[in-house]
Amino acid sequence: MAHAADPATGGARGVTTPDLTQAGVKDGPTFHSPADHSTRQTAATAPATKTKLAAAPMAETAGSANPTLAVGLDAFGTTAHAIELDSSVTSSTTPLDISIAWGDGATTAASASGTQIVSSEHTYAELGTYTVKVTVTDNAANTTVTNEVAFTTAGSDYTPYGPTRLLDTRNGTGAPKSKVAAYTSAHLKVGGNGGIPAGVTAVVLNVTVTGTTSGGHVTAFADGDDRPSTSNVNFVPGQTVPNLVIVPVGPNGYVNLYNGGWESVDLIADVTGYFTQTASSGYTPLAPQRFVDTRSGTGTAKGQLAGYGSFSTQITGLGNVPASGVTAVALNVTVTNPRSDGHLTVYPSGQQAPTASNVNFTTGQTIANSVIVPVGPDGKISVRNGGWNPADVIVDVVGYYSPQSKGSYLPFTPERMIDTRDPKDPVYGPLAGRDYIYTAMAEPGSGITGFVLNATVTNTKDSGFLAVAPDPNTLDEYDNNAAGPPAPPTSSTLNWTTGKTVPNLVQASTGGTGVIDFWNQSDGNIDLVVDVFGMYQDN
Repeated sequence: MAHAADPATGGARGVTTPDLTQAGVKDGPTFHSPADHSTRQTAATAPATKTKLAAAPMAETAGSANPTLAVGLDAFGTTAHAIELDSSVTSSTTPLDISIAWGDGATTAASASGTQIVSSEHTYAELGTYTVKVTVTDNAANTTVTNEVAFTTAGSDYTPYGPTRLLDTRNGTGAPKSKVAAYTSAHLKVGGNGGIPAGVTAVVLNVTVTGTTSGGHVTAFADGDDRPSTSNVNFVPGQTVPNLVIVPVGPNGYVNLYNGGWESVDLIADVTGYFTQTASSGYTPLAPQRFVDTRSGTGTAKGQLAGYGSFSTQITGLGNVPASGVTAVALNVTVTNPRSDGHLTVYPSGQQAPTASNVNFTTGQTIANSVIVPVGPDGKISVRNGGWNPADVIVDVVGYYSPQSKGSYLPFTPERMIDTRDPKDPVYGPLAGRDYIYTAMAEPGSGITGFVLNATVTNTKDSGFLAVAPDPNTLDEYDNNAAGPPAPPTSSTLNWTTGKTVPNLVQASTGGTGVIDFWNQSDGNIDLVVDVFGMYQDN
């Protein structure tokens, strides 16, 4: 960790996070096939019908010189696309040849001598379930044994869906028609709901809290897991506030939305996509790029978007977004200068605007929210102003999903990464205006391209916005006082006014260095809280 001598003069505070490379797979399953599932045959003959080792007495000509020969298999994920295979060989002390067929057409050769564990690694180009076959040959005894194990890669790819409303406690959609009581959870069915398949690993939801009479927060988590101490949506009395969440789905297909407030609230959840452990659309993160600003006429007509009006804007083929193959786009959408209360809805072009909302606002408010939305057949998205008076709209693109993208998602057990209010935090103390905190989150070359975070600002002393962007400096350059000052980003991740507490989901690119910056783009101090929920990793 490095500290600036005077953070109020444009310096930076930094923190090295725990090793997150393995965090997404450390609690993953082990795929096992015991040694007594081995099948045995004479090496020189064609494969015989499988029989279990214990039920296959060996003839004198079929390897009686090595009667214990067998192999057990244990496989587990090491990255989104990679496998480690432990082949536990039981044998008399003699040279053995080992052949591993990984199930995707690739093979690996290894060797052993007697009883030992042979570890091998392989990376799959595509996510999926593969049958791994191991053959151990004792040439001296003219005998082979084989065993197989089915292995599923740890990463998940994205499939756009909706936007569709799954939950609205105000009218009984997806749950009983009643507010969610304090310190209880709404139990939301995701897997097997509508066109969402069973077995989804995570879901993208826009969660809105409304009807609030006290302050509090909402925490989204997989059914069957312990509720984490992190939060996804923070609210105050009388506030209607949305936030995008990417939340793991329990084995039973459910997620929980916990009301951490003192009094009951209404909850709304709109789904925009889901993740599965099969090849679909991977993610490519980008440094934030501004595609729309109605104040300047960028991406649409100059001038506020009229009440109940809409516009479409081109996404594909612009900036660093490919011209074809894009299935969905990750955005940060900001409304500013609204002349009445209302909401924005972002949806694929060529469709009717759904009832789902992405950004809810009050008169005069500047507020942002993350959005993941499918792209229309023409490569465009549409934005509708659900308020009755005009408002300005800003759209920043932070990444895209496509079958050609190799970034697969690995969810974590949520954990708090930064809390400047906590005396035990390495970056304790308010973040001064125009200063930043850098976080070293991934080693260059690790294949980790981005992280899913939730950033919250609180104790805000002036109006402003938070900007999150990759840092051009490496951690070594910071540690050796060789880092150059990065240019402050102009795109906003979340916006606030004095005294407000505001959260927003962040899909942050690691750039080429693995270092991500959090900028306080205001003239007053703020406190910053950042929770990490998962990462994207290439094959």
